Amino acid sequence: MTSLVLFSLLYSLSVLTLTDSSLSSITTAAPPAASKCTLLNSFQPGFVVQGDYVIGGIFPLHYNLKMPDHNDTYRPPPINCNGHKLFPRAFRWAQTMRLAVEEINQNPVLLPNHTLGYTIFDSCRYPLTGQSAVLSMLNGVNEENSSMCTNSSSLLAVIGASASALSIVLSRILQPFRIPMISYFSSCACLSDRQKYPTFFRVIPSDDYQVKAFAQLLVHFNWTWVGLLRVNNDYGRFAAKGLLRELQDTKVCVAYQKMIPLPYNRQAGLRIIKVMRSSTAKVVVVFAAEGQVTPFLRDYMTQNITGIQWVASEALVTASVFSGREYYPYLGGTIGFGIRKGHIPRLGEFLQTVNPKRYPDNVLVHELWESLYGCSPFPSSVTQMPPCSGQEFLLEQHSAYMNTSSPRVAYNVYKAVYAIAHSLHNLLLCQPGRGPFQNKSCAQSNNIHPWQLQHYLQEVNFQIAGEEVDFDAKGDSVPYYDIINWQRGPQGNIEFVNVGLFDGTKAVGEELLIQEDAIMWAEHQSEVPVSVCSASCLPGFRKAVRRGEPICCFDCVPCDSGKISNQTNSVDCAICLEDFWSNNDRTACISKKVEYLTFDSLGIALTVMSVVGACFTLAVCGVFFCHRHTAIVRVNNSELSFFILFALTLCFLCSLLFIGKPTYWSCMLRHTAFSITFSLCISCILGKTLVVLAAFTATRPGHNIMKWLGPKQQRTIISSCTLVQVVICAAWLIDVPPFPSRNTQYEHSKIILECSVGSSLAFWCVLGYIGLQACLCFVLAFLARRLPGNFNEAKFITFSMLIFCAVWIAFIPAYISSPGNYADAVESFAILASSFGLLFCLFAPKSYIILLKPEKNTKQHLMGKEKN
Repeated sequence: MTSLVLFSLLYSLSVLTLTDSSLSSITTAAPPAASKCTLLNSFQPGFVVQGDYVIGGIFPLHYNLKMPDHNDTYRPPPINCNGHKLFPRAFRWAQTMRLAVEEINQNPVLLPNHTLGYTIFDSCRYPLTGQSAVLSMLNGVNEENSSMCTNSSSLLAVIGASASALSIVLSRILQPFRIPMISYFSSCACLSDRQKYPTFFRVIPSDDYQVKAFAQLLVHFNWTWVGLLRVNNDYGRFAAKGLLRELQDTKVCVAYQKMIPLPYNRQAGLRIIKVMRSSTAKVVVVFAAEGQVTPFLRDYMTQNITGIQWVASEALVTASVFSGREYYPYLGGTIGFGIRKGHIPRLGEFLQTVNPKRYPDNVLVHELWESLYGCSPFPSSVTQMPPCSGQEFLLEQHSAYMNTSSPRVAYNVYKAVYAIAHSLHNLLLCQPGRGPFQNKSCAQSNNIHPWQLQHYLQEVNFQIAGEEVDFDAKGDSVPYYDIINWQRGPQGNIEFVNVGLFDGTKAVGEELLIQEDAIMWAEHQSEVPVSVCSASCLPGFRKAVRRGEPICCFDCVPCDSGKISNQTNSVDCAICLEDFWSNNDRTACISKKVEYLTFDSLGIALTVMSVVGACFTLAVCGVFFCHRHTAIVRVNNSELSFFILFALTLCFLCSLLFIGKPTYWSCMLRHTAFSITFSLCISCILGKTLVVLAAFTATRPGHNIMKWLGPKQQRTIISSCTLVQVVICAAWLIDVPPFPSRNTQYEHSKIILECSVGSSLAFWCVLGYIGLQACLCFVLAFLARRLPGNFNEAKFITFSMLIFCAVWIAFIPAYISSPGNYADAVESFAILASSFGLLFCLFAPKSYIILLKPEKNTKQHLMGKEKN
């Protein structure tokens, strides 16, 4: 851009001859009387009207120009935009400026007793020509203008330019003279820099707002994978940079960013089209003006590419040049943000008055007729076109020029002219002593300086067609866009339909308002197109970004157990709370299944075993009670037998405490009841073992041990041995009693309700004491196994203790390795197994003799003294 400005200045200086005194044409200093300023070349305006106050207008009336010869060996030829394609749309903008000035001059309220004049130049959409145009405005267009060297320029303000790159050049030229410029179509955010462009204003919103609108639009339709095209100038560069900045905090990624070269190069354009064809991005955002992108779109159409959803900037989305039916298959469905449309009452009528009959000497009007009708109103050898009949009339079908139903850029031109008029009006209303300038002075109506007008332009505020017009501190206007959709019209052509709006004055998140049902998408589809790098991850999955690729390209990974995602495209899976677990789909946390040893299949089996064992024990007790006077019952103290049966009944029944939901009381009773009842049972067996051993030992001479093992002593032994266990259990309950706990560690998807032993030391002390008693019984019974007699009970005690010890030795590893309710089941089964072992080993032989062999139920038989 710096080189372009430098080149423009050098060329412009070649157009003008500035001697030492020629600077007076743009300053207030008077030159010496002998000095004479002469224009060596001129750049003629398209339209000129004299007035008390003159404003300039710069419009791209032609697409381009023939580059002049810059050979410095001879005088350069004049700049000529004619002979190239006229831009009817821009011509309408210029006529809008003329209409606005005419209305203001006829308005008795606005600028009374004063008139506005104008000079309108063609920029040819090129900075070099625009530079020459603005310098021609400053120096005057009349070669005989003798005041050029003696007075300041009469130019107060400039309406223009269209392209941002051109506005940058012109604003820098006008800045030293402090002449304000109001642009109607330059939206580059760079122009909001008051340090670089202090005299620049615009009635079109800055691209800062447009890129915010684009970002919100992409997010709204969930287009997370898009292409980006821009032209190679400041407008495209700053717009693309701003859009990328806005997309940083969103989930939208840019698949590719390509630059359309200026001037257009077909090979580069075809390379861009090849990228578009191969990319998975089906949405393409484009920042370009119609004239800049037209050759590229023609190549795009020749490649027969369809299915692309175009999102166009304000410089393109209302371009009537693309309204032909041939564009619809390729560009139909385009959506974008257009300049807010307005209403200009007399515009259509005024445009009808512009014709060759009224302006026979205006070359631009001649070119308009040639462009619209393909004929020349004044045939010549230069045009080589057939002559016009003189009956041609401007019709609505000439939409490029006569489209006045929804003026947008033209409406901006209209507002810009009125902004200058209202500012000038406010300046003229200033009362001496209350002015805004030094010493509260006012501007002189016959010598108004541009910088004085700029002061009032900065503070202007008025309404036009119900819309408030003003400028912020940066010279920007109210950010407001219409959302335009390209739809097929009745004739197959493209119509620009308003489907929403973006109001930048609203709160964040409320600016965008879209009528989605009214939108027609690419390929005439009614459903929103999809443009994503990766399909959305459904609830129950999370996104895993692929290494080396944008964040929009990812794989969907199922959530781990215990984690969920209940939203689409979740970045992470949330961990369920401790009492909850993920469902099978990993989409919701559900309450964990609570497990404990219930009365189900396993619980019922244990319950049946417990009840059956207790019943068997009671049955044996009943048999013994009925035959309590027989020898086999009376042998070795029948009282001990009943004690053992009573203890076994309690042992069978205490296993029921392990079934059901653990509570505070059931947990304390489980281990203590089991340990005390088993200790009582083993103590009774120990007492019986001692009695058996003593009874057979007492038959030997010199042994009188039975007097120490009478019924009283036996009760004392049983009570003492049981009391030790009771003391251990009491200490356990007082110190750290067992309590119900929720085990969530063994199986994370379940809550296992179990009884924590509280003190592991006390638990193993209880079991160790029972084991000590069992081992002592086993040793004593083993010693008495060979004593004489047909019914030596020591053999059965030995065998019962062997089973008892085997069961509880096997219990230890099984208990430690079993989880939750299975640990309770293992302990309950060990109680039942050992109880059944004691019951059958100790009482099955006796019950057999009592019930089936009553003849052996005698003292002689039991002592082995029965006669043959």
